[in-house]
Amino acid sequence: MAKGLYYFLLQGAATLQAATALILPQRPLAAPVLAAVDNTPLPLVIWHGLGDNYKADGLRSIGDLAEEVHPGTFVYYIRLDPDPNADSQATFFGNLNDQVAQVCADLATHPILSTAPAINALGFSQGGQFMRAYVERCNNPPVANLVTFGSQHNGIAEFQNCKPTDWVCKGSQALLRGSTWTEFVQTRLVPAQYFRKEEELEKYLENSNFLADVNNERKIKNTTYRENMMKLEKFVMFMFGDDTTVIPKESAFFSEVNATTGEVTKLQDRPIYKEDWLGLKVLDEQKKLDFLVTEGGHMQLSDKLLKDTFNKYFTRTTEDESDAEL
Repeated sequence: MAKGLYYFLLQGAATLQAATALILPQRPLAAPVLAAVDNTPLPLVIWHGLGDNYKADGLRSIGDLAEEVHPGTFVYYIRLDPDPNADSQATFFGNLNDQVAQVCADLATHPILSTAPAINALGFSQGGQFMRAYVERCNNPPVANLVTFGSQHNGIAEFQNCKPTDWVCKGSQALLRGSTWTEFVQTRLVPAQYFRKEEELEKYLENSNFLADVNNERKIKNTTYRENMMKLEKFVMFMFGDDTTVIPKESAFFSEVNATTGEVTKLQDRPIYKEDWLGLKVLDEQKKLDFLVTEGGHMQLSDKLLKDTFNKYFTRTTEDESDAEL
């Protein structure tokens, strides 16, 4: 029924386009694979990073690039508050479990996204692991291709420095540094909820409000997380080669870094992969995982890199097949 409505909206868009900007042609595709009804792309959902907001010019320019590469792309920018300032503050303060649940509800009830057979997803910095949490916990509408840039999939071992006049950041950092594992901080300070230090692993597993759960690191595993991740057509992780903001930068690849020796343990050598807690081993064996390094510091993105990414990972072909009900 929902997919039928989606196609109805697609057909009606040609005549309603001049009257409303809400209904835009979409290109259905999927995880699992769905049939391409026409040449229009899947909707693109973007989750921004720390300190950013959904109306930021830089973020909107990325959406414009996606539309330039694939004309007709409906771009949705995740927001936790309609006010841009409040949305930015929510990247520092809030309970991540509540925030992900809010996004799940927003996407599931969105008039376009809720009727699409699938969406593409793009996560910048911390927005990458949050977008992954969406896939694991709800995935409605389902994500076909997930691309993350400089994300902290294995957490951070140090909190980033704040800009001299960023008082919101400085206020959160003051709490973070002294009370990381308290319930107060773990349910209110966003970066603390994906803090993970190898030397404090026991405290992390016991007290982490978010990352230990979405990485399925605790003794009791959530099988839904694994099942939903395995539905991805592609999971693409970019690491910034000169990243000094995310420590360790290798967290972008789920790698673990020894703080004393600097030794890097790759995802494939860790229990999360060997025991396949998240389905990453299955995805890797199916050649659905890509680990890519791009030059520059954290979130230094060129138009060429973005366009190449959109072309490679968000382009649908006429070879796609589906037995989904229309």
